[in-house]
Amino acid sequence: MTVEEIKEKLYARGLKVTPQRIATYQALLELDGHPTAEDVKNYLAKNYPSITLGTIYNTLNTFVNNGLIKRIKSGSESTQYDVVLESHHHLYDTVSGRISDYYDEGIKDLLEEYFREHEIPGFEIEDIQIDIFGKPASQRTEENEE
Repeated sequence: MTVEEIKEKLYARGLKVTPQRIATYQALLELDGHPTAEDVKNYLAKNYPSITLGTIYNTLNTFVNNGLIKRIKSGSESTQYDVVLESHHHLYDTVSGRISDYYDEGIKDLLEEYFREHEIPGFEIEDIQIDIFGKPASQRTEENEE
């Protein structure tokens, strides 16, 4: 995504366009996986040495509150962030702690159908996401060899 496209996203949400916001959003796009605020800060430190962790947190919260990114609660104490807004699931690698996006229309359709037939009283579902925990198959093979 270009800087101009990021600016347009911010403008579309009625947000002030600042170099810190542009840089933070770019970092989220460029960092692999689902970065934490600390990951973003470390990534930006070279070009923005004076940017504080507080500024990063405030910027990320602004992005979340304006629907530009999603906050992901992982098993760790750190909150991670996701720029992918379309419906998807997450794979949690219990060995490395890495979170990966997982898309499966069949699961999505199955869950939506189930909850159409089995409504939760007093609750309106907006999105359904599954968190799947496990380890890479290569890790399983290495353990079996020991």
